[in-house]
Amino acid sequence: QVRLIESGGGLVQQGSSLRLSCAASEDTFREHSLGWFRQAAGKKREFVATINWSGTTTYYAIAVKGRFTISRDNSKNTVWLQMDSLRPEDTASYYCAAHRHAFGEDFTSAYDQSYESWGQGTQVTVSS
Repeated sequence: QVRLIESGGGLVQQGSSLRLSCAASEDTFREHSLGWFRQAAGKKREFVATINWSGTTTYYAIAVKGRFTISRDNSKNTVWLQMDSLRPEDTASYYCAAHRHAFGEDFTSAYDQSYESWGQGTQVTVSS
């Protein structure tokens, strides 16, 4: 499993932006599809966004589509989640996840069971 370390969370006001980063420990980063999930207090973990190995395919949860952008740089072993127009309902712990697949396989998933590596999470709090 790849080690993932998230950063960039914080306390912001409604309408603000944050950029979350997730750095991976392995040079096999380009053989991993990546996802961002979040979990609010007392709620189940939910899908936010996913990106394939090359960054050419992305999918978003309806709740964040048009406001959040997932991207990656394989040369830096890093994936980002740009979050704009933040709302109080975006408050949650955000987790980066990775799934290793065959080289070149075009894989993305909105299901957390698809991912075998997880970061420790970073807290995002949006005040109204």
